[in-house]
Amino acid sequence: MAMIMKQNVLASKMATRKSVVAKADRGVWLPNLVPPKHLDGSMIGDVGFDPLGLGQDAGRVKWYQEAEKTNGRWAMMAVAGILGQEALGVTPKWFMAGAAEYDLPISAQLPVLFATLGFLETKRLQGYKETGTSGFLNSFPFDPAGLNSPTNALKEIKNGRVAMVAFVGFAVQALVTRQGPIEGLTTHLGDSSKNILYYVTHLPETLSA
Repeated sequence: MAMIMKQNVLASKMATRKSVVAKADRGVWLPNLVPPKHLDGSMIGDVGFDPLGLGQDAGRVKWYQEAEKTNGRWAMMAVAGILGQEALGVTPKWFMAGAAEYDLPISAQLPVLFATLGFLETKRLQGYKETGTSGFLNSFPFDPAGLNSPTNALKEIKNGRVAMVAFVGFAVQALVTRQGPIEGLTTHLGDSSKNILYYVTHLPETLSA
């Protein structure tokens, strides 16, 4: 009996040591950062970043993670579209597309968009509640190419986060310089004085151009 108890205590110590080592080795968004207690590294992509403390609600943190992935997917498509549109020379510029005239007017597009996206989002919410994963229509998770794996899930989250930051940068750049990302890079490479500080200090004339 004493031998069994000793073995159990030893096993418990080893498990605790492994847990401590795993947490010490986990990646965090800032070197030497001590992650919040509610972020234990169990979620894919958890790097201990939660400045607003949203993850303290255990019942909501899974939904927040799904929301992050959804926004990341939209951002990845947006960034690819913006770069592709500008590289191919398609007009108008991406931030002016909403003001352009189309065969189908905006007033006719809106009801179609609301109905279509409302239906898809309702299906996504229903599927998430039933399966705990995000998907498309009746496919949860949505994985037509068979690429779903922990490694690819982490890559998706990382690329989604980069894309969200990039899109915010594209939007600020469009507001301040009235240029697309490729045009802005080309302008800066041709004249390094044309940086973000220059455009901010010349904002009124840029916006009136």
